[in-house]
Amino acid sequence: MSDNDQTTDSGQETPAPASSGAVLIAEKVKLLPDSPGVYRMYDAKGELLYVGKARSLKKRVASYAKLGGHSNRIARMIASTAQMEFISTATETDALLLEANLIKRLKPRYNVLMRDDKSFPYILLTGDHAFPQVVKHRGSRSRPGDYFGPFASAGAVTATLNALQRAFLLRSCSDSVFESRTRPCLLFQIKRCSAPCTGEIDEKGYAELVAEAGAFLKGRSRKTQQQLVELMDKASADLDFERAAIYRDRIRALTQIQQHQGINPRTVTEADVFAAWSEGGQTCVQVFFFRAGQNWGNRAYFPRHDKELSTEEVLDAFLAQFYEDRPPPRMVLLSHEVPGQALLAEALTIRGGRKVAVGRPRRGEKRELVDHALTNAREALGRRLAESSTQRKLLEGVAEVFGLEQPPRRIEVYDNSHISGTKPVGGMIVAGPEGFMKNQYRKFNIKGEDIEPGDDYAMMREVLTRRFTRLLKESESATDSETLWPDLILIDGGAGQLKVALDVLAELGIGNVMAVGVAKGPERDAGRERFFMAERQDFMMEPRNPVLYYLQRLRDEAHRYAIGSHRARRSKAIGVNPLDEVPGIGPGRKRALLQHFGSARAVARAGLSDLEAVDGISARVARAVYDHFHGNPDGSP
Repeated sequence: MSDNDQTTDSGQETPAPASSGAVLIAEKVKLLPDSPGVYRMYDAKGELLYVGKARSLKKRVASYAKLGGHSNRIARMIASTAQMEFISTATETDALLLEANLIKRLKPRYNVLMRDDKSFPYILLTGDHAFPQVVKHRGSRSRPGDYFGPFASAGAVTATLNALQRAFLLRSCSDSVFESRTRPCLLFQIKRCSAPCTGEIDEKGYAELVAEAGAFLKGRSRKTQQQLVELMDKASADLDFERAAIYRDRIRALTQIQQHQGINPRTVTEADVFAAWSEGGQTCVQVFFFRAGQNWGNRAYFPRHDKELSTEEVLDAFLAQFYEDRPPPRMVLLSHEVPGQALLAEALTIRGGRKVAVGRPRRGEKRELVDHALTNAREALGRRLAESSTQRKLLEGVAEVFGLEQPPRRIEVYDNSHISGTKPVGGMIVAGPEGFMKNQYRKFNIKGEDIEPGDDYAMMREVLTRRFTRLLKESESATDSETLWPDLILIDGGAGQLKVALDVLAELGIGNVMAVGVAKGPERDAGRERFFMAERQDFMMEPRNPVLYYLQRLRDEAHRYAIGSHRARRSKAIGVNPLDEVPGIGPGRKRALLQHFGSARAVARAGLSDLEAVDGISARVARAVYDHFHGNPDGSP
């Protein structure tokens, strides 16, 4: 259908008049039915201005033809209207659902828009295998099984899955891996899987674990936990302490799930809580998900809307779009009374196939949940407004200088520190829209034995390799939004350091991270820094450019952090014998080792058999000493 035609409820097309604005709308009203439907308003260029629903198309559209009484936003929209299209529906509920679908798909200029349209993750207990698998799922529900959710983030799903594996020992491997196993994998050894792949548990026993996990995810956690307590007590009474310990560990895992969920309501089993807070022409809608009597996380939305709209109007428009492609819970709790509350409840009831209650609680625990969500909405909006101030402008400047598509959300800056190559330390600081993110800072004790003292290139290579190797591993169990991927990394150094960074990223197959080298000016003068980028001539910025000052602050912070970490490591090493850090080595054993080998360095280089030959050193202690000097005892990145 062309933009120059109109469609009536009878399906006939007639040429549109050349008029526009209120005159055109008045002419359209004559052809409209007094029945539910959806209308669309277009400007002269064919751009969609607005999508609306109505119980009566004739009455609703006629209101636009009246002169006066409109807000500035509506008046502008009416004046710009050059064409309209209409779709009749059987009921007002159908109109609501169609309106939400069209708004999300077509994104009209004058409608409230959700903006964040990413699907939510679920937990899936598969139903197409004799030994069901528990996995994270996102997207259409095409695979048979039981779906539990939604969860607010992939991180929340991952944390719950890890705890579920410890509590119910369900497999997470794919069916192909399951069929090819000939012996239990590591998850069985660390008590996170019952290893049905190799027959360590039979089908009946595994089915009982699946039933327990399903009951827990459906909200019967107390009953499940009580059953495990009874089984543990029975095993203890039968002197089967190994089995009792298994039940004990599962009980602990269940307790951990409940503790990490934050607020867990006593009287609300299944509900979504929506709270909206408006300030400065923006609105934050905070959504909390409660399922199975547990808090499964929350997410903040910042819908696009006209500044003239009230909080109630924004929330009302947001709700229909939110549930356009999502199954509703049994209860929807709101911070405000919204105009379309009754209609929304009817639409969600039809969509969910069961009664869905929608309302604003006045008292009790439900009111407490809404108040908590409202507090989070207010705080999230405050942070959002802060981002739009000077910090946001600086990040926009960074994006412009380095050719990024959008302002960076996460900048990582790397620097190394050492004295003549001794006690080398790499430092990583992180900055974003809210400033320095100090809880994300990381130090790297350089461990490479083949690194020559003072080889800054080799040290940077080790730091970046360790950092991004770990990041790749973390991203295997989380979506990109949940892993801490930087948009931009700044390397303290010139072309040589930048080449090292680019080589590391290329070797790891990472191609979506911008790397920039920052070389100090002559005589280390601030303001004369030179910037190096791949496939671009190195350049300098104007000395008084605010973006340059910001990048200097980042570099100086990285330098400060690396030097501080190096000094702390050096101070700790002064007067400390390396053997003091080995678990289980007291004064007597340390004396025996030093007398036998002559120095701590010689102990560190000794083989396992040589350590076992020392008087007073058992095989277990020798192994601890050997692992300390040849393994990764401090767990640093």
